[in-house]
Amino acid sequence: MKKQSYKVDIFSVARAAGVSAATVSRVMNHPDLVNPTTLRKVEKAIRKTGYVRNRAAQMIHGRRSATLGLVVPTVNYSIFAELVQSFNETVADLGFTLLLATHGYDLSAEYQVLRKLLEHRVDGIALIGLDHSDDTYRLLASQDVPVVAAWSFSGTSRISCIGSDNREAGQVAAQHMLSLGHRRIGLVFPPTEENDRARDRLEAVETVLRDAGIEIPEAWRVRSPYSVAQAKSVCRELLSEHRGLTALICGNDIIAQGAMSSAMQLGLRIPQNLSIVGIGDFAGSADMYPALSTVQIPAQKIGAQAGQYLVESIANSDATEIVRRKIEVALKPRATTGQAVCG
Repeated sequence: MKKQSYKVDIFSVARAAGVSAATVSRVMNHPDLVNPTTLRKVEKAIRKTGYVRNRAAQMIHGRRSATLGLVVPTVNYSIFAELVQSFNETVADLGFTLLLATHGYDLSAEYQVLRKLLEHRVDGIALIGLDHSDDTYRLLASQDVPVVAAWSFSGTSRISCIGSDNREAGQVAAQHMLSLGHRRIGLVFPPTEENDRARDRLEAVETVLRDAGIEIPEAWRVRSPYSVAQAKSVCRELLSEHRGLTALICGNDIIAQGAMSSAMQLGLRIPQNLSIVGIGDFAGSADMYPALSTVQIPAQKIGAQAGQYLVESIANSDATEIVRRKIEVALKPRATTGQAVCG
């Protein structure tokens, strides 16, 4: 294909569309203010000419980059998939491009990733949860960009947060098992260091059970990262050694999926012999067989509201108030939990 011998610029698009360069600029930056017929005409000209605006040049001249950074622990499995999708759709509709980065549940790596995003002059930053290194918090405080922590809610957060109360999620999961008469309950959670979501859920579960007069033996507490295969391995060992367990409370749906697989391999019927509850209600949890009982963290709503908040904060550059917005969790009782059967 022969390359064009001239540089396509905003004036080329304007000529092709039969409009002014100012109208093209308005389409690029504020499409909601443009007449739909004109909008379609300019978009057609953009596609025809192959025009791509020069973000770097805009930045040099002091204009915003129209990019946002979203840092998540992982893109494996479906843990944050719905949040990322809804966040991206929201900010894209408002004219922003998303730069996505991961840190693998390593807060020192998160700091380095964050520095790189800020070097690209992103207009705003979204992080997952409220566990971050002191270096990260200092870095964020030194930058003139809005920041939001998505997924976790806390009334005392150091930065704005939009998410669910993970303690409440843990409480709901534990109370569900108690309401079904379970008292011999195993706990399968990820490592809680540098993970406020898992830590808050586990502490809440333990408190609810303790208040009900149930002390969980250390042997009934096992750790698994967010991995179906590893959760399957640790749960198989747990259930093989402690056949008297009637229920498992899992730190999230990925771990619960591994627990279900190991239980069925051992010939245990779910929920007749063993009830299992997760936390998250990830995409596909309702479609498992049997369908997973879980506590819903409304990821789509959190992602959309976090994206909307960042864009509004950029538009209102004087806003310095910390916003804390709680999104309610909800029990989704399905086929993996049932009444405890006494011996």
